[in-house]
Amino acid sequence: MEYLPTILLATSGGLLARWYMLRRDYRQYPSYPQGWAIHLFIGFIGALLGAIIVPSFIEQEFAAVSFVLLAASQFREVRNVERSTLENMEALELVPRGGAYIEGIARVFEARNYLAIWTALVIAILSELLAYNLGFRIVGSIAVGMGTAAMLNRWMRGDSIGNIGQVELVTVDFDGPLLVVGGVVMMNVGLPSVREVYLERALGAQIMPKDPNAKATLANIGQMQAIAHDVSSMVGVYMDVGEQEFTPLVRRDPDSGKLVLVMVPAHHNRDAFLEAISSVPVLEGAIRKPLLSTAGKMVE
Repeated sequence: MEYLPTILLATSGGLLARWYMLRRDYRQYPSYPQGWAIHLFIGFIGALLGAIIVPSFIEQEFAAVSFVLLAASQFREVRNVERSTLENMEALELVPRGGAYIEGIARVFEARNYLAIWTALVIAILSELLAYNLGFRIVGSIAVGMGTAAMLNRWMRGDSIGNIGQVELVTVDFDGPLLVVGGVVMMNVGLPSVREVYLERALGAQIMPKDPNAKATLANIGQMQAIAHDVSSMVGVYMDVGEQEFTPLVRRDPDSGKLVLVMVPAHHNRDAFLEAISSVPVLEGAIRKPLLSTAGKMVE
């Protein structure tokens, strides 16, 4: 019973931190009650593990600490479950996410359970340091829990396309049957009726990389697919199943390294289109930093 306040405060704080981080990412959190229940329960387990580490060390129960660390390692199964779920749903998407995006989402869900452990651990440490006063214990635990959760969530957020590239609108035109966007040939459009739709409703944009690191990152095929999926999810896409002519396209200009996106959105709003592109996350697996190498600096 001596450590019950610490365990209760730390477990509650870790669970609330997991709930907060679950809500923050509008692209990735599950929108169905079963998904919420699964992730919150796993977050509760993580928070409980983080809460009992401190009492275990104080009592020198190192066997218990080893068991806690062993149990925490099982959270990698969360990544496998989330990956399998998204892969099974991939065939039902009008614009697929792509394997790189799915892997990134799965990693995020796994990592957020570890962040719940960290939050609970920090609260447990402070709770034991303030054990002499219950009021200080509660207030301090709330404050440090909120600060830790906010800091970890911000640290995990990462860059978006707007941070590594300059996004701007470009013209959509045809050279005969060839769809040309921003000077880049996108595809051959044979039907005159489809070309009319593109000329009337399509929007095009280019993403100009800000430096060689951004240029290498944008060259990743998984990142290009993620841009097409996220933009179509945010602003909607004018297409139905089997209408490949209206699938959003992302092409790369080999000379400048820029990406060009063209799509027929459900809502023709230029500002929303640009904002959607800018807010697409940079995938962890797509990040490249050639400037950190000697050869990369020489090429620059």
